[in-house]
Amino acid sequence: MPDSSAFAPQYASIPHRDHTAELGMWVFIATEVLLFGGLILAYFVYRHALPQGFAAGSRHTEIVIGTANTAVLLTSSFLVAWAVEVFSPATTRIVTWLLVGAACLGLVFIALKGIEYSREYDEHLIPGIDFQFAGPKANGVQLFFIFYFIATAIHALHMLIGICLLLTLATICRKAPTTRHHTALHSAALYWHFVDVVWIFLFALIYLPGRSTS
Repeated sequence: MPDSSAFAPQYASIPHRDHTAELGMWVFIATEVLLFGGLILAYFVYRHALPQGFAAGSRHTEIVIGTANTAVLLTSSFLVAWAVEVFSPATTRIVTWLLVGAACLGLVFIALKGIEYSREYDEHLIPGIDFQFAGPKANGVQLFFIFYFIATAIHALHMLIGICLLLTLATICRKAPTTRHHTALHSAALYWHFVDVVWIFLFALIYLPGRSTS
């Protein structure tokens, strides 16, 4: 695999450059873990204080759309992992299509999320804009949806960034790939898988609690 571009003087070799890039991505992911970890910690604190309200809020989420989005995201993650595995000068076409396919699935995820937001707006479940929920559980339900919209909106922003990364790499991989591009693809895959893992946690926290009780 050719690598015509010279590496910067701070690197001792191409492997050193590649390992440094991967380490940088892991450091970035560690900071993201702190961000989402703080949100999830706040969720557990308030859920412990208002368990019935959080369970009632969870039952008002769109479980079908949430499940479909989980399947969509897992499939896109598989396509990205496949692209990393087969990346070589002889497979530029399939790598390109795998990345485009993963990015399109990411857009499907965003579109389904938009439909979900629209339905929640119609049901008056958006705190600060048009929240209406009668009964003694109203405060708990409102706190639940505050967490829901903050967490899912931040996650959706990460999805959009990931989609841009995948489409950019798909464009690059149409030309002669180098080890530098393989490193970039590997780092983007780490990011995409992280976004996938975060969604798994959010799905379990948002959509599943309270489903077995009324």
